[in-house]
Amino acid sequence: MKKITFLFLLSIQTILAQNYKEYLTGSAIDVATNHQAGVCLMGGASEQKEAMIWFLNQTNGGDVVVLRADDSDGYNDYFYSDLGVTINSVRTFVINNSDGAVDPDVLEHVGNAEAVWFAGGDQYDYITYFKDNAMEGVLNTFINTKQGVIGGTSAGLAIMGSSYFSAQYGTLDSDVALSNPYHPRVQLGYNDFLEVPFMEDVIADSHFANRDREGRLSVFMARFAKDNNRRSFGIAVNDHTAICVDANGKASVYGDYPGYQDFAYFLQSNCVAAYAPETVVAFTPVTWNRGGEAIKVFKVPGTGAGTNYFDLSDWETGNGGTWENWSINNGVFTMAAGTNPMCDRLSTSDFENLEVNVYPNPVVDRIFIKSQSPINSVKVFNMLGKEIQVRRMEDNSIDASNLSSGLYILKLRSETSEQTFKFLKR
Repeated sequence: MKKITFLFLLSIQTILAQNYKEYLTGSAIDVATNHQAGVCLMGGASEQKEAMIWFLNQTNGGDVVVLRADDSDGYNDYFYSDLGVTINSVRTFVINNSDGAVDPDVLEHVGNAEAVWFAGGDQYDYITYFKDNAMEGVLNTFINTKQGVIGGTSAGLAIMGSSYFSAQYGTLDSDVALSNPYHPRVQLGYNDFLEVPFMEDVIADSHFANRDREGRLSVFMARFAKDNNRRSFGIAVNDHTAICVDANGKASVYGDYPGYQDFAYFLQSNCVAAYAPETVVAFTPVTWNRGGEAIKVFKVPGTGAGTNYFDLSDWETGNGGTWENWSINNGVFTMAAGTNPMCDRLSTSDFENLEVNVYPNPVVDRIFIKSQSPINSVKVFNMLGKEIQVRRMEDNSIDASNLSSGLYILKLRSETSEQTFKFLKR
């Protein structure tokens, strides 16, 4: 009987060990720090040192959790001692299945961390293991309630956008996507996984120019525009290049340009009435031309100091980059010099300004409105111009508790006046 009991317990331990492995460097005792929110997008290949230092500094000496699906603890010493930033611990979880992802010990450490990093590998593993379960909930709470810093490289970058290429049937070459936008390998997910600030309606791609992925990301965006009937956005990063996005949406680009072709790319459907792709049909080459200006791209070289940037709060303002026009004609992808689209998506009409006070800013859960005139219309938009549904309360306030962290536009209108405000949700 004792032998049977021993074998039973050993069997349970073996099953648990198969679900995940854990590697700890540093203190086993969790600390709470005055950490800062942020997003770090690494293009693949080796990590960009200055961007990794930025990522660790956001923790303010806290705890880092690394999530991965291949058996390695390679980030532990790198994060803990190689970069010269003092942190409390690095804990790597090698997740082997969805049971490992929802293990209470794993979920607890993810929730208690100040930083979460996704390693490279196969993004379909992350989608399979982490989506539509308790891990998805813990991650989104970590991002938007605790406001920890999150990031990833290669496959870990690919899941940072609210929409994503799942790689369910393996990788995808541009030529295949351009020739058939509904090829079985063009598997996309839309707004159903991670909710990362400033990444709404964005599809992210890594190893970009190094692997000729310009065409395939353009097709991903064409598919999004066709399938969702709204403008699409993309962020892409070359090998050895990184983007670090702060809490206000400033996306600084790190790399070793001009010594190397270290670029980041910020893509958006042109902000014109006829922005939609002309031809996105199964078994047919894509056409998304729109006079050669279908996609507006801000191409930013990365430097060691991260001085070049693009502002994700308006998708117009940047420093150190150049604008390009990308288009597709009957499956042939083209790049050309371009200009800033100057979308002005939330421009006001010719109403007189409304005399009103809006507070507090930043906001945590409620926005209060004090106006000399009756307010007939209250609308909230995200920085991509999409209207967000909010509840207007009886005490001249708006319930903002359901909003994710980030910048928003509040548009108020009376019978004869209109006023637009920009506010930050913490």
